[in-house]
Amino acid sequence: MAPEPESILAFDVRGLTKRFGKRVAVDHVDIAMPKGEVWGFLGPNGSGKTTTIRMLCGLLRPDEGDGECLGFNILTEAREIKRRVGYMTQKFSYWQDLTIRENLEFVARLYEIPDAKTLVDQTLTELGLASRHDQLAGSLSGGWKQRLALAACTMHKPELLLLDEPTAGVDPQARRDFWDQIHRLASGGLTVLVSTHYMDEAERCDRIVYLAYGKIIAQGTVAEIIDGSGLTTFVAEGDGVRKLAESLRGAPGVEHVAYFGAALHISGRDPALLDSAIAPYRNDRNLEWRSERPSLEDVFIELMAQSQERNT
Repeated sequence: MAPEPESILAFDVRGLTKRFGKRVAVDHVDIAMPKGEVWGFLGPNGSGKTTTIRMLCGLLRPDEGDGECLGFNILTEAREIKRRVGYMTQKFSYWQDLTIRENLEFVARLYEIPDAKTLVDQTLTELGLASRHDQLAGSLSGGWKQRLALAACTMHKPELLLLDEPTAGVDPQARRDFWDQIHRLASGGLTVLVSTHYMDEAERCDRIVYLAYGKIIAQGTVAEIIDGSGLTTFVAEGDGVRKLAESLRGAPGVEHVAYFGAALHISGRDPALLDSAIAPYRNDRNLEWRSERPSLEDVFIELMAQSQERNT
């Protein structure tokens, strides 16, 4: 017999809305996320990502809307949800004057985990922390603090892991190691929702949700969002790209111009107009031109511009 639809969803929320005074932080958000996937929440600061995450796990009561998380009602069964969720905040929130082991032992006692010593030993090994178990948390680098935080919020074997900009301020290698751990956990059946500003991290997710001004602007796989954007992108490289950027901004058909390393991405939704805009510069010997599929960052720059237009 096929499972009921609810049994395959980590959460299914409808019309989530949250106001702070007159400001609408989250505006009628609907999300249905299958279990065992990794989803990314993207959007500028103040877009409603953190507020939405806090409503999903029962930490914040919505002003409107309802739904279920892990089979429990987010309005009436928040306590049950909290026990089954791991929540990692952007700011390191563990005890600086305790060692890594002491931090994990304390968390194990909070969750009343049986045979806590065995589980702490296992967690130290799985997260690569065993060699530093007696080091004070306050002396750790950003990447190691991040690893400790991940260990602490997954030690009670949650069904859903919520990560709020977890890699902010850590080096690229630490970010890569962190994502390897996330996908290892997800392969074991854990559902993961992560908010991030990094496009390369978004591309590691099964699906992404883009929020702006409290509303969902786009959601789907990376390929679906790029293909659905309707953008055409040309790339220019060479000594003259800086002057080229100044000349093309605001030209008919040019939606946005942005630097990606030493290259300039010029994008627009009308291929004919865009081609006409760059035509005068194609014979410049100092420039090399090529057409490329839009990147995720190209698309999000465009989505942000559209959302700003709608809210001005």
